[in-house]
Amino acid sequence: MKYELRGDTLPVVLLTLDEGESIFTESGGMSWMSDGFEMKTNMEGGLFGGIARKLAGESLFMTTYTLNKSSGTIAFSSSFPGKIVPIYLDTGESLICQKTSFLCAERSVKLEIHLKKKLGAGIFGGEGFILQRVTGPGWVFLEIDGEAVEYQLDPGEKMKVDTGHVAIFEPSVNFDIETVKGFTNVVFGGEGLFLTTLKGPGKIWLQSMPIGNLASRIIPFIPSSDK
Repeated sequence: MKYELRGDTLPVVLLTLDEGESIFTESGGMSWMSDGFEMKTNMEGGLFGGIARKLAGESLFMTTYTLNKSSGTIAFSSSFPGKIVPIYLDTGESLICQKTSFLCAERSVKLEIHLKKKLGAGIFGGEGFILQRVTGPGWVFLEIDGEAVEYQLDPGEKMKVDTGHVAIFEPSVNFDIETVKGFTNVVFGGEGLFLTTLKGPGKIWLQSMPIGNLASRIIPFIPSSDK
């Protein structure tokens, strides 16, 4: 399989598959495709698997596209302004992602939910208790809100992140929260009461404009029927 990214603010990934290769996405995730693809939609993992995916921000049903010709192209578009991040995972290699970040992946990749182990991180960490986990082998394509910034954290190195800006991190990274210190910082600092902390070792991907922040900036400009 080969891929090409097109576009900037609203990108699309174009995948070129050979005969017999497959790609899967959530129901309704495909944008366009050439002739020769067989489409198969089902509730992978049964009812429990479908409900788990729904809790992780995806649809109940997943759709697999398998090519039955010598060569074909299929496209998946970003659903919001941001970036599409292509990542190849080796066998058994995993990444933890924010909800709704999964766009598509090779059929060999496993998509499942990831539960935060710490109560405080689940309540105040910005994404709730449920995240997504993708496990290789194979290519996976993830959506990030706004621009993507990567960091490689050394053992013990810590990054403090405003809620919602954490997009992807390796399982070796410790995800936790800490309280913002100082009354005036909490009340007037604009960062809220908690910050997310990511502690190495491991790689992290941060996003510049969480979709929730973007929505909050747009809401004041939406006409209201209230007089």
